[in-house]
Parts: sequence; structure tokens; C-alpha cells
Amino acid sequence: MDEEESLRRYGLHPSGADLDEVRRLLSEHTRLERRAQGEGDTELMKLCCVQLFNAGSLEDVLLIWRAKAASMDAGCSIDIQLLCGGGLAGTRAHLSKHHLPEAAAALQRLNRCEAAGDFEDFSVDAWSGQYAAYYR
Repeated sequence: MDEEESLRRYGLHPSGADLDEVRRLLSEHTRLERRAQGEGDTELMKLCCVQLFNAGSLEDVLLIWRAKAASMDAGCSIDIQLLCGGGLAGTRAHLSKHHLPEAAAALQRLNRCEAAGDFEDFSVDAWSGQYAAYYR
């Protein structure tokens, strides 16, 4: 499945079993991209992250982080803001609760990006609207 087909099949706001399929796709392409840069479809990975962002579940934060951290290309394609579908404060609190090195790394990057101004005037609704315009 590619980006176009995923967008057609699930839209930007999937729910229920469709979210499970989006998670599976993202995990599969993250695994491929980690194996060798370019093996995963980073555009599809970004779309999956947007779809999960729109769902707003904090349980998806580490899945999105793993995708972002899969390669340099994925890191550039997947915006740090996509970790924050459940809000910036909620995401920070969620990551703080985990005792995993990847959660600490995600939190550290999030804090650095916030200090650099990357979250100035951030809101979930505004970013969701930006992605809706991007995928039209």
C-alpha cells in the first residue's frame, strides 16, 4: 500500500479497526526503514503519523517516535509535532511516565524543539488543519 491508497482507504481521521491497520502499516515501514534507509516508504510513514496524530491517543506517541527515529529521511519527513496529537502537555507527561530510553530521547527532543520555538502557538486543531490542507 502506498500513501495515495492509504489516504483513499482510511482518510485523515481513521477510527476503530482502521487505526489498527494504520499502526500495523507504520510499524511495518518503520521496521523496513530501520533495516536500510529507503526500504520503508517515508511518505506513507508520515501519513500514518498524521492519521495517528488526528486520533489523539497518547498510546501512539512512542510508535510515532520510533518511526521518526528510524532513519535520517524519516526524521526529516515526520514533524516532531506529530508526537503531540494528545496535546503538548499530555505528550510530555506521557513520555515522563515511561522508563524507556526511547521515551527519554523523545522527551529530550521535544523539550529542545519547544525551547527553539518549534511549538510557538501550537495547537492540535491548527496542526490538524495544516495537514488537511497538505493532503488535499
